[in-house]
Amino acid sequence: MGMAAPAYPVTFNVEYPERLSRWLIFVKWLLAIPHFLILGVFGYLVQLTTFISWFAILFTARYPRSLFGLAVMYFRWNARVTAYVALLRDEYPPFGGSSPEYPVRFDVEYPEKLSRLLIFVKWLLAIPHILILGLLGILGIVVYVIGWFAILFTGRFPRSLFDFLVGIGRWSLRVNAYYWLMRDEYPPFSLS
Repeated sequence: MGMAAPAYPVTFNVEYPERLSRWLIFVKWLLAIPHFLILGVFGYLVQLTTFISWFAILFTARYPRSLFGLAVMYFRWNARVTAYVALLRDEYPPFGGSSPEYPVRFDVEYPEKLSRLLIFVKWLLAIPHILILGLLGILGIVVYVIGWFAILFTGRFPRSLFDFLVGIGRWSLRVNAYYWLMRDEYPPFSLS
């Protein structure tokens, strides 16, 4: 008997909605502007804390837990807003990274120890993922447009297209967690 591979320590999932609003597809991007403005500023803070964490990892092999929590909150909030704008959910995303009842879930397990050497090359090792995700992003735009019209005419996002966009988001968030020094496990080349 073979053992199952351990689950990757970065998770992302979006509950599939049975019905979506036909009129919200016209204004979601507009309604998300306050989120994008705050996330833009918050993103600079996370960059600064990642810089600080880089030195902490170099000297202690640990990501400071409070800074880690801040980064997870940023990526969770960003994932929820992105899922909303990508037409995957109709519920307006909460401000901040809390609200565990929201149907878009993202989490990163806190690592007790990180490699002091990998912090020098993670950016380089992430390049293959970034290139593939760039190509998948182009296909994702096509899927988004098809989904937009499907919602307009049927009130539903076709399940296979929905799962594809969620998969791109999952892969991207795993690479982000790796690139932003939150995990040492190399992300899988996978949408699942």
